[in-house]
Amino acid sequence: MTFNIRGYFPVLDWGRRYDRNAFSNDMIAAVIVTIMLIPQSLAYALLAGLPPEAGIYASIAPIILYAIFGTSRALAVGPVAVVSLLTASAVGQVAEQGTAGYAIAALTLAFLSGGFLMLLGLFRLGFLANFLSHPVISGFITASGILIAFSQLKHLLGITAHGHTLPQLISSLWAHLGDINLITVLIGGLATGFLFWVRKGLKPLLRRLGASPTLADVLTKAGPVAAVAVTTMSVWLFGLDGQGVKIVGEVPQSLPPLTLPGLSPDLVQQLLMPAILISIIGFVESVSVAQTLAAKKRQRIDPDQELIGLGAANIGAAFTGGYPVTGGFSRSVVNFDAGAETPAAGAFTAVGLAIAAVALTPLVYYLPTATLAATIVVAVLSLVDFSILKKTWVYSKTDFTAVAATIVLTLALGVEVGVASGVGISILLHLYKTSRPHVAEIGLVPGTQHFRNINRHNVQTDPTILSLRVDESLYFVNARFLEDMVQARVVDGCAIKHVILMFSAVNEVDYSALESLEAINLRLTDLGIGLHLSEVKGPVMDRLQQTHLLHALNGRVFLSQFEAWTQLAPPSGTTDAAE
Repeated sequence: MTFNIRGYFPVLDWGRRYDRNAFSNDMIAAVIVTIMLIPQSLAYALLAGLPPEAGIYASIAPIILYAIFGTSRALAVGPVAVVSLLTASAVGQVAEQGTAGYAIAALTLAFLSGGFLMLLGLFRLGFLANFLSHPVISGFITASGILIAFSQLKHLLGITAHGHTLPQLISSLWAHLGDINLITVLIGGLATGFLFWVRKGLKPLLRRLGASPTLADVLTKAGPVAAVAVTTMSVWLFGLDGQGVKIVGEVPQSLPPLTLPGLSPDLVQQLLMPAILISIIGFVESVSVAQTLAAKKRQRIDPDQELIGLGAANIGAAFTGGYPVTGGFSRSVVNFDAGAETPAAGAFTAVGLAIAAVALTPLVYYLPTATLAATIVVAVLSLVDFSILKKTWVYSKTDFTAVAATIVLTLALGVEVGVASGVGISILLHLYKTSRPHVAEIGLVPGTQHFRNINRHNVQTDPTILSLRVDESLYFVNARFLEDMVQARVVDGCAIKHVILMFSAVNEVDYSALESLEAINLRLTDLGIGLHLSEVKGPVMDRLQQTHLLHALNGRVFLSQFEAWTQLAPPSGTTDAAE
């Protein structure tokens, strides 16, 4: 086996075709994304319970490392709302917010997450993320958006509140309502209203005033920056920090520092499961965004290499003062819409953020935390999608149960319990559904060689033949179901002489199911009834040929169901059946 270095370093592929046009497009995209990320990074660090500079630090080295190892041309990596919430939940259980131990735990969480992602990528285990179904992810993100919004109300109201579940947050907010700071409420309310309007109304207004599409887009993306500038200036001019308005305060004016995660056995043990959870959720969110954007330009991404890229980004965050990161939806869409051609746009964004970290941090000293909270609330409420409940209720009650349970448990018990329960419920519901596979009794459609369900179509049947189409792979969960069904249909004195199991939809027969087939064969032999198989797939037949079943089978294996019918049915013994 040859080692393909370009497979592990995609930068060597797109880098050799890099030209001036790509550079120009990437630079424009980088400027737009940088403008958006400055307030967003500060806000998400606040959500994670970390100093605001941690958000900027987590947006520099990780972006550069992803540009080297990642395969998406438009994915923008950095702090995101859901991962920030998960970080606060996990780290808050092992250290007190604001302490050095809290920051070290966040670094450790990023390191463990990065290491886990790297291992999955190197061993090509990206398929494990499929255990998080789309309904569970949708329910989790919706519930997380609600939790995040409620968690920021304390900053919008200027009060103290704690909790990682909805009941805890509501109870804590209610207990401190008497401490509301009206000036903070005014700042937070105006900032929130302005940001909502910017999202919906600013761009159409600018276009009506004659602004070009590019200029209108840039100014719309700069809306949060305007909110930051105006509220910061207001606090400074009127001395509102002296009237109880909480501000960001001093932010270190420096590039990301070199840091070391804590690797004590106790800390690693406490954070390992949360790190795995963050890794899988972050990967699913990231790869979904990357695939969506890649499809628009007929490009492709490699999910296993994405694991390596995200793993490298998280390890980079662990050693540069950050916390867990992943590919963000909003920033990636902005990056794509702004014309990013290659991952170099992310590297240029990192340079812009580095300049901001060195030169602009003194400007945010008087930035009210209410403005950052408003930025978070406006961003996460777009993630809340209750329509998934209606859609899944109409389409699949099983998926609805998984979504509803994930939402309720996440809100009531916290993010980690919620998503873990959602995965568990999805698996249990899948096992229950496949434990009762759809098995249709079929008959011949007149004038054709096709067989259909006797309860849905007018078909020909024969009282001496029982034809059953098994619409599910047979394994230990559902093996007895088929056995019981055949036994219920075949009783002493019945007219049935042949039972044909049509295996066109059976992709696998495990050992438990094999034993059930042998039991069916033995039971039918005792009754003088033949057991036959039809349309058995090649891989299934290969496995069956290695067993005793085919040697003991009292009937035959037919290439097609029609062949079985023509050879077993009496010349004139058919009847019509209809629903």
